[in-house]
Amino acid sequence: MAQASADDLLRDGAARHARGDLESAAGLYRKVLALRPDDANALNLLGVACRQGGDLAAALDMSERALAVRPGNPAFLGNRGAALAEAGRFAEAVACFRASLAARPDEPTTLRNLGQALMAAGDAAGAVAPLRRATELAAGAAEAWLALAHALRESGEAGAAEAARRALALSGAAPKLAEGARFLLAALGEGEVPDRAPADYVRTLFDGYAARFDADLEGRLGYRTPALIAGLLQANGVLPDGSRRVLDLGCGTGLSGVALKPFARRLVGLDLSPRMIAEARRRGIYDTLEEADLLDWLPRQRACFDLIAAADVLNYLGDLAPAMRAIAGALPPGGLAAFSIEAGEGAPYALGAGMRYRHDPAHATALAEATGFAAIAQERVTLREERGAPVAGALILLRRQ
Repeated sequence: MAQASADDLLRDGAARHARGDLESAAGLYRKVLALRPDDANALNLLGVACRQGGDLAAALDMSERALAVRPGNPAFLGNRGAALAEAGRFAEAVACFRASLAARPDEPTTLRNLGQALMAAGDAAGAVAPLRRATELAAGAAEAWLALAHALRESGEAGAAEAARRALALSGAAPKLAEGARFLLAALGEGEVPDRAPADYVRTLFDGYAARFDADLEGRLGYRTPALIAGLLQANGVLPDGSRRVLDLGCGTGLSGVALKPFARRLVGLDLSPRMIAEARRRGIYDTLEEADLLDWLPRQRACFDLIAAADVLNYLGDLAPAMRAIAGALPPGGLAAFSIEAGEGAPYALGAGMRYRHDPAHATALAEATGFAAIAQERVTLREERGAPVAGALILLRRQ
């Protein structure tokens, strides 16, 4: 009876899972495991439901247990890889996907997941082949085409725009995917340039980058922006005396927070990426960390901060007017704003092939002054390197009037 009952529960759970009822499905899988603790299918499916519901710790535990019962199962390996990728453990995820593909070499979802994990690990060139194969096997899968477009752009291979156009044509009722495809096409010089990067694109980008962010920026890319902002503040009489309420806007993993901490009586970090927030939390330097879009969160913080700093954040906004208004509203009279921009000339902003915006410093300063700021200082700097070339930028320091 227990055997039949567990089978019925498993079938019912799988049916509810397919309908998107994760909570009920997970409850039924747990009932199966109460009857059959080593049921590999229940362990695997519960791991999938937990991952889809955001409980990564449980997803990793269940996927590991499923493979312990049935080692080498390609479906279980694929789901384990997906959980590892969600957790930012990309090297392990890649190994799981490759092991799964050794048994099922033409599984398009696993091929796409492998390509995306390789991209997140910094191997865009290696991602192209599995992503191209995924599009061959599932030619109607818009997500695979968009992932291929990003891999082609990042690796410098031809065909990124064509792949992005295919993704857009196939996106149908997936507005976020369509938005991402349009943004990539705009960065490649096709279509209208939007006034900001899509929030979903930025979140996904930095979630994938969080695990290697510090090593890449401080090592390979020679990242200097937080230290440059701290130096600009001190050069203009802003002492690191621990007296201010400081907002680290787009705090990332907390590299900028380390530079800002000496100025802060209270240090708040804001970022769109949950994985970046998790990395920042490990530093133990923030009094509060907030996960939100700055244009949604900041307008509600009326005169809450004495200093707002944004290191390499405004690169993902084209039209800076909404951000300037929000920053001004979050500062009292006399409050300070310090930020970096990638420097452009002439046009107020332009979207580059690197999918970041460049701003004319003169326009940014004029916009700030029209928003109620007085310009204190502006400095031309090199922010970091990109593909061996310096990235020209500007630092701007403002005081709220």
